[in-house]
Amino acid sequence: MGTEKKYTSFWSFYPYYLTEHSDAKNRFLHFVGTALIIVFLLSGIILKNWQLIIAIPFCGYGFAWVGHFFIEKNRPATFTYPLYSLGSDFVMFWHILTGQIKKKIAAAKDQIQP
Repeated sequence: MGTEKKYTSFWSFYPYYLTEHSDAKNRFLHFVGTALIIVFLLSGIILKNWQLIIAIPFCGYGFAWVGHFFIEKNRPATFTYPLYSLGSDFVMFWHILTGQIKKKIAAAKDQIQP
């Protein structure tokens, strides 16, 4: 029987998501993958190169899953919460880019603990 919490909103899910990304190396891989998603999307549209757009999921998930399977050694949240996970990648990307990530992770750990 699963005792895993069921998330019904993005903002209740995001703290959990952050706790699953506690290792900076994993976050770095996610950051690179998300940055490449943005580059591939914009380049694909501007250059009308649809192969770049087709490569987006492989690039994004490739970096993220390496981080989960080999660094964090946990199951990617995208398997259970695909849309919340996708959105969380972009929010985490923004928090890394703006230097807020350490504060957000600390707050998430406080919020998730029973």
